[in-house]
Amino acid sequence: MTQSRLDLAFPDGHPGGEVLFIGAQAADDLSPLDPQHLQIAQGNFPDHHGLAARGYRVAADVDGSFDAAIVRLPRAKAQARARIADAAGRLPQGADLWIDGQKTDGIDAILKEMRALAQVSDVISKAHGKIFRVTVPAGDWLPGDWRAAEREVLPGFVTRPGVFSADGVDAGSRMLADHLPDRLPTRIVDLGAGWGWLAAQALKRDSITELHLVEANHAALESARRNVTDPRARFHWADARDFSLREPVNGVIMNPPFHEGRQADPRLGGAFIATAARLLTGAGRLWMVANRHLPYESVLSEHFGQVHEIAGDSRFKVIEATAAGKGSATQRKGGRR
Repeated sequence: MTQSRLDLAFPDGHPGGEVLFIGAQAADDLSPLDPQHLQIAQGNFPDHHGLAARGYRVAADVDGSFDAAIVRLPRAKAQARARIADAAGRLPQGADLWIDGQKTDGIDAILKEMRALAQVSDVISKAHGKIFRVTVPAGDWLPGDWRAAEREVLPGFVTRPGVFSADGVDAGSRMLADHLPDRLPTRIVDLGAGWGWLAAQALKRDSITELHLVEANHAALESARRNVTDPRARFHWADARDFSLREPVNGVIMNPPFHEGRQADPRLGGAFIATAARLLTGAGRLWMVANRHLPYESVLSEHFGQVHEIAGDSRFKVIEATAAGKGSATQRKGGRR
């Protein structure tokens, strides 16, 4: 939410009482709101960590009731509806439920749906988005299927609204799983593990003694906990870009994200590659899958001495990289280039 929309929605400052804000982000200007009476729900680890560092009360999952609420719309429609249902269920009749979002995240469609369900007022347009107020009606006024619910997408595998590839296995992850060797190293990290399908495939190898699932999306990690019950699994709610372990590992697998919001940003995958190199022993191996068009080879060569494409098609490429810490970046530091 831009500062201008918050300022316009709350020209007199904090609306009064205890306020729930679902989806506030680390960089948001929240100055119109009183931190002492504000509870933020945020399940994305970098945003959660950033907000906590600024002194806000923030939790991945929130309990209790509130006097008013603000919902930031995410990209996924099912997740947007789930956030609205969650907020509405914590408010009394007549309370204010504010909904904010960008046009690219479907705010106009949600506004149309809200007008058919409740009283809507104070529609404010600014900075390619809108914020509007909903007066909470009595009773169960929202469709029942709006509430967040686990969905079984494969036997033994559930997902939740808002997780990556919530409708089924991502084709890239499937290709990577198909080309992992029959025998994997003993200690593995799955960076950006999602809801755990790839980790579950890797754990079919008896050679693994421990596998660390690292995921920034709290809902995805909670799904992974349900999906991966192997005692060798370790779960970490963390930002893969700065994740570390006490001891190096000898294997990393990953299908790194390459979007921040709606904008493609290959630097995100590049940061995952840097983390993989940092986690691995010199003899360790990275296996990763990426969209064919993403220019990761140069970043891989900076961090690994050997980089090979081992499989692929017109959409994806599967890459194996070895000799972590012996890439061109290390050579430049050593003065050999």
